[in-house]
Amino acid sequence: MTLRIAILSFWHVHARGYAKQLSDRTDCAIVAVWDEVPERGRQMAEQFGVPFIEELRDVLARPDVDAVVVNAPSSMHPEVIVAAANAGKHIFTEKVLALRTADALRIDEAAIQNGVKLTVSLPRLGDPRTIYAKSVIDQGLLGRITFVRMRLAHDGALPREGAPDGWLPAHFFDKSECGGGALIDLGCHPMAMTYELLGMPDSVSARFGYVTGREVEDNAVVTLNYPDGGMAVIEAGFASRFCPALVELYGTEGCLLLGNQVELRSSLLPSGAHSGWLRPDKLPPGLPSPVDQWADYCLYDKAPAITVRQGIVLTQLMEAAYVSAAEERIVKLSPVAAQ
Repeated sequence: MTLRIAILSFWHVHARGYAKQLSDRTDCAIVAVWDEVPERGRQMAEQFGVPFIEELRDVLARPDVDAVVVNAPSSMHPEVIVAAANAGKHIFTEKVLALRTADALRIDEAAIQNGVKLTVSLPRLGDPRTIYAKSVIDQGLLGRITFVRMRLAHDGALPREGAPDGWLPAHFFDKSECGGGALIDLGCHPMAMTYELLGMPDSVSARFGYVTGREVEDNAVVTLNYPDGGMAVIEAGFASRFCPALVELYGTEGCLLLGNQVELRSSLLPSGAHSGWLRPDKLPPGLPSPVDQWADYCLYDKAPAITVRQGIVLTQLMEAAYVSAAEERIVKLSPVAAQ
């Protein structure tokens, strides 16, 4: 059994990686390419030795296409994903699912109505450190979570040799295509991870910075407030060199740090064995990559760990953050995407 896949756009920086990863599987085959930029699509179709299809409707009508990987601009997701669902194609999509919660819900409805399998790329959820952190929280070793900080940033907007405008593609700074900058790109990962670990906050507030003067933010800070008084701070940036990914989790009984090392301290651990910081010798195994989870879902009906609900909630949190930054106010969250 072979899953026959069309790549819908190479707009996103991860598109080539997904295509190669699927091509390397013996049970998957790339059979066609469509792109909203025809020249780019033709070049990539030639590289993979498959036909380039000029019109989206034509590639979705092909009987030799079972599934699609959507790497189109985030602003096009509702149009492209709903069309693919209505054509009965299974769908893997780069985050975010959509720019607006209403569109994310519409995408979900189309997938359900047409019986197609939809997965969003949220790789940090399958990282061994995230799995370990969830285990620590579920065991109650941190007590009640009081404060979380997560930072993810790189230097993609800063000049370097051979790339005076930074190594990110220029369209990653186009608000009409992306919906935003550092937060909606990099910030998706800590935002999704925070929801995985803490659940849904009741309000969101955000502030943006424009270090390099682009149309979209290259610095972002988001605060999530929880009903029990707990808080989480999400930081994302395109203008920080040599910035390690940092996760700090604090509670009434302990602290967990995920950086260059994983370090845990808890008053609930036996004091004789763990009088100070515990550095685990071994982390739990990670999960397969999101695109592999999706392929296994399509081929073998093995449900992915990443749910569509997580993609919908991520859209809701992102939409609230951008409203907060634009209107300079705290945004209360409705339960529509959290149920």
